[in-house]
Amino acid sequence: MSIFGPETAGLLLASSSTISTMIKQFLAKIPRKSSKANATDADGGSSSTSVTTDVGNNGFINTYNAISSRLNTVKKMSSSIFPASIMPAGEMIDPQIPFKDVQNSEKLRLLISKLNLCSKLYDFQDPAQDSVEKDIKRQTLVEIIDFLSSESAKLSEPAMFAICKMCGNNLFRDFPPKNSVYSPRGEAEDEEPSFDPAWSHLHLVYEILLRFLSQTSLDPKVAKQYIDHSFILRLLDLFDTEDPRERDCLKAILHRVYGKFMVHRPFIRMVVSNIIYRFVFETEKHNGIAELLEIFGSVISGFALPLKKEHKMFLLRALVPLHKPKSVGVYHHQLTYCIVQFIEKEPKLSSDVIKGLLKFWPVTSSQKQLMFLSELEELLEMIHTDEFEKVMVPLFRRIDCCLRSSHFQVAERAHFLWNNEHVLHLIMYNRQVIMPLVFSSLERNSQNHWSRTVLNLAQNMMKMLNDVDQELVVSCQGQSEEDKSTSTVAAERRRLTWERLENIAGFQPVVGNVSVLEETATCIVSC
Repeated sequence: MSIFGPETAGLLLASSSTISTMIKQFLAKIPRKSSKANATDADGGSSSTSVTTDVGNNGFINTYNAISSRLNTVKKMSSSIFPASIMPAGEMIDPQIPFKDVQNSEKLRLLISKLNLCSKLYDFQDPAQDSVEKDIKRQTLVEIIDFLSSESAKLSEPAMFAICKMCGNNLFRDFPPKNSVYSPRGEAEDEEPSFDPAWSHLHLVYEILLRFLSQTSLDPKVAKQYIDHSFILRLLDLFDTEDPRERDCLKAILHRVYGKFMVHRPFIRMVVSNIIYRFVFETEKHNGIAELLEIFGSVISGFALPLKKEHKMFLLRALVPLHKPKSVGVYHHQLTYCIVQFIEKEPKLSSDVIKGLLKFWPVTSSQKQLMFLSELEELLEMIHTDEFEKVMVPLFRRIDCCLRSSHFQVAERAHFLWNNEHVLHLIMYNRQVIMPLVFSSLERNSQNHWSRTVLNLAQNMMKMLNDVDQELVVSCQGQSEEDKSTSTVAAERRRLTWERLENIAGFQPVVGNVSVLEETATCIVSC
């Protein structure tokens, strides 16, 4: 006879069932090895069938299956987000396999593998060192170029990251210090450019970056995560390379970046402005100013009207001061084109530009004077009458100095301004102010200049002026005679003053109460 009643026996059975369920749940929460878990998933969850014998465990098993499927999804996503360089070794593809030997679904992984191979750098100072590896890398770079040229599929984010990483590792580097010595005229004595020995690889890397940026399927919103401010800053630093081939590649790439990534345009303009500031006011040494100005020539032509204050400041604070360095002849053509683009956009800026030009006008360099006169003629062709009247007095005072220049090419170029129809119209419209400023120089050149070309030009100008306004010529002649007489009187006064000083210098200091006069010793001056 049992001491427990039927109710007590039922309670014991229920409690034992609950305990067994709790034990099974505890054992199920113990982590399993990954290989067994994968086998379980591959079998369709066969291990869970042994647990489902109890109907009360269905909720736990469903939760376990959901968590397992999410873990597998996260695992697959991690393989697609990170490049192959950080994938498990078993999932990497041999980078030397051709693209044609893999399926389309595996081509992006193969591309990442090849990019990781090309990220390794080699020393090109010794051509014999690592020659086999260098050739393998070169062939791999060519394969990547062909793949980017032929494939129309959209690149994944890991592929974008791998391309930018490979390009950065190969391109971003420090240049050796510049040893070029500048002559008194501001020209480098050694004009031979230095070529990078690694160009056989570098030009292929530049081609890959250009093909990547030129893809129509490239989404700037996604690619800007990798083509960021740091990448652009390092890219602009490369313009200081001495290799002209590399500067040409950089010019094409920067143009693509500026056109595709609108969000980076203000940053690019700011960095280029800082490069110009440092060049003008600090170092006066930079190899890529001409290329940067060539890019900005097309950028300025796309500025919307009215011009922003930022753009006007770039003209007046960056472009105009570029006339100051001694090496302005290297980039003067590109600089003139940029300034002309600004004047075509907003002609009211012409007077401010001419004032800046006069501020940096050269005094001793005849070659720079010729360049400034050519640029000045282009600006005067576009200037309006009201803007011209603001600067005509200081402008033609400077032109008068050029007419009287001892360098015949400078004097000849200044006389050629009168051959421009628009400039001649401006001069004749304001001849009452302009002609008295330059008449004496024109008259002197028309009488006895040693250069036949300057003499003929000056005589033609005097004849034309007589035909247009003879009264003004007579008035200017009278003013010129008065100026000559005044200058003669001033010269005679200076001569007498110097004679008196020389006589006073012949007396020695007083010795006691006697003043002693001695003959002035002959002074021999060696030049």
